Amino acid sequence: MNAAETLSPRQILDRLVKFPTVSHDTNLPLVDWVEGYLASHGIRSYRQYHPEGQKAAIFAHVGPWEEGAVVLSGHTDVVPVEGQVWSSDPWTVTERDGRLYGRGTCDMKGFDALSIWALVEGQKRGLKRPLQLALSYDEEIGCTGAPPMIAEMQKHLPKGSAAVIGEPSRMKLIEGHKGGTGFFVNMKGYEVHSSLLPYGVSAILEGARLIAWVNDRNAEQLAATPGPLAAAFDPPYTTFHVGMISGGTAHNITAADCRFAVEMRVVPGESVDHWADAFQTEAARLDAAMKAVRPEAGVHLHRFFGVPALQPETGGEAAALVRRLTGDNASGVVSYGTEAGQFQEAGYSAVVCGPGDIAQAHQADEFIELSEFAAGQSFMERLLAELA
Repeated sequence: MNAAETLSPRQILDRLVKFPTVSHDTNLPLVDWVEGYLASHGIRSYRQYHPEGQKAAIFAHVGPWEEGAVVLSGHTDVVPVEGQVWSSDPWTVTERDGRLYGRGTCDMKGFDALSIWALVEGQKRGLKRPLQLALSYDEEIGCTGAPPMIAEMQKHLPKGSAAVIGEPSRMKLIEGHKGGTGFFVNMKGYEVHSSLLPYGVSAILEGARLIAWVNDRNAEQLAATPGPLAAAFDPPYTTFHVGMISGGTAHNITAADCRFAVEMRVVPGESVDHWADAFQTEAARLDAAMKAVRPEAGVHLHRFFGVPALQPETGGEAAALVRRLTGDNASGVVSYGTEAGQFQEAGYSAVVCGPGDIAQAHQADEFIELSEFAAGQSFMERLLAELA
């Protein structure tokens, strides 16, 4: 890359996809490239490192050194390709049939590429209102990278005011999404022959009690009248889910262990921590009952993510901005979570709006339509015009 070379959004996308930034691996080569490309255009960037040092977020600012920037935010990590059958190399952007195929083209290196392009264009053209770029890590494993990135941004940059998180929404405005949290559950039992059942503790049977609590909460939520914020969602209530379970040694031995994960998708207006506390309280009750039979038994929980809901804002700055740029007054909500709720929790007006279809996220032969990528570039052009 020459010092003065200016890349198109497509050329930037080609480079980003070549970095296999699966969440369990490093993203530092990608961050190094972004830092170097921005520096070649006179843009200083900053990093926030994961505590283990193998990953980093990167953020930057162009335009007047003052508060009130528009923040373009995406994540750099992608999901694995192992076990999927691809028609082309997932780490090379391949164009065919009006689509750009490759891991992350949709979720969400397409938006990242457009945002990097917009930042460089903003530096070249000159802006009257600042623009910021924020690229996180570990979104795909629970949105754990955004909060420390946002905190670090506020130490180094003037605080922005309107954040656009570019998760794929087909360039439609998303003003609200569910929050979420999850727990890895490890039930520890005590093995005896099944004919002596009362003298042992079956981790599976006790795990079933905790899963029954999950099912009971789903039934209560289904029967309740949705609140005003929840009514817009599908389904219009908080949901609880167990997707996988394992454990046990033999059919005639009380299970020594049982492992599963519980996921909660919490509607705006309800507290993620409230439901987490309720689940932990039930787990503690079961833990005491198991230990009363055998002190070796019990329930071990590990909370592996927690994402706040995105609350629709009355007169929100970010929503008004996106409506002006898209010319579309409609808006929607989604049941999955994003980093937008974390920006909002940190005091930014936040929305979701990005190119691509969420149905393509995480799939084999992931793609973004060329028309969607072009719509994203048009959005950035109009944003730059407004900021100038």
